[in-house]
Amino acid sequence: MTVRKKILITGASSGLGEGMARAFAARGRDLALCARRTDRLHVLREELLATHPGIKVTVRELDVNDHDQVFEVFRGFRTDLGGLDRVIVNAGLGKGQPIGTGRFDANLQTAQTNFTAALAQCEAAMEIFRDQRAGHLVVISSMSAMRGMPRNLTTYAASKAGLSALAEGIRAEMAATRTPIAVTTLHPGYIATDLSAGAAKTPLMTSSEKGVRAMVKAIEREGADAKVPAWPWVPVGFLMRHLPLRLVTKAS
Repeated sequence: MTVRKKILITGASSGLGEGMARAFAARGRDLALCARRTDRLHVLREELLATHPGIKVTVRELDVNDHDQVFEVFRGFRTDLGGLDRVIVNAGLGKGQPIGTGRFDANLQTAQTNFTAALAQCEAAMEIFRDQRAGHLVVISSMSAMRGMPRNLTTYAASKAGLSALAEGIRAEMAATRTPIAVTTLHPGYIATDLSAGAAKTPLMTSSEKGVRAMVKAIEREGADAKVPAWPWVPVGFLMRHLPLRLVTKAS
């Protein structure tokens, strides 16, 4: 299997992005890390270099909703590391409100960040990979993408479903044209992060450490799709797809 040495991670200043950065650093990979909070990125960079002195870590500020900046930052990282082997489209937003309750602003921000900004990141990554004729695009979707969700999850789930379809479309084109670029979609279940801190307690919640390990393992396999952690989310995903909607939404 190809070792992807040079890895770009968006949304790397906290949560799953930060966890994946630590995990890949421990595997000796060079990292390109970006987020809005550069103070946290610089602290993380110093930590990683001190713990793993043989790797390279470069950081840049990025607001993924600034689409021109997305292309500028990705191209800059390519120059910094002399190429990019893998791009992990991780930056996202979890807020949202029930449709029709006067909070279109919150739902619009969620849709723009989770889909339109992700589209910009996929465009920028694939532009580089097409030029290199090699690469691995990874998009972080959600188990919420399996079905339409009620209440605060409605727009979030829809945006993640769109992202999953986008990644599948890119994967289909790469297969049809026999282009050697891998595309992986991850569907994480409930993983404890900063975003989930205020969420209702659930027995299905996985620790950040276990969740990140499962995600990195799935990314390294470079399969088309993975529900992580596999237990319990593979069987839960099957149920979400096939149970009546009233039962799925009652459990959400």
